[in-house]
Amino acid sequence: MHEPRERVLLRIFIDENERFEHKPLYEAIVLKAREMKMAGATVLRGPLGFGKSSVLHTSKILRLSTSLPLVIEIVDKQEKIDAILPIFDKMINSGLVTIEKVRVLHYGSKED
Repeated sequence: MHEPRERVLLRIFIDENERFEHKPLYEAIVLKAREMKMAGATVLRGPLGFGKSSVLHTSKILRLSTSLPLVIEIVDKQEKIDAILPIFDKMINSGLVTIEKVRVLHYGSKED
């Protein structure tokens, strides 16, 4: 049995059209997380969603949205999440960030 480890889940909600320095924001966030040697990052694209403005974003062909919701998830140690947050503060103009403690079971190659 694998022993659960305490980690932190950082979840970033943005529109897919958001940009940072002439590239998609989600790409800039993932590349920055990789550069800072975070444990990993995943971008999830939502087929339907709305935010503070209550504008519905959908992938349905009859109501084609120009920008679908994205969620970027990063799981790592508290110290590493704390270190990357000030950087993301400068990158994200519009969005929502949630942070929660999680218990992680790691399978595969050895992890610290």
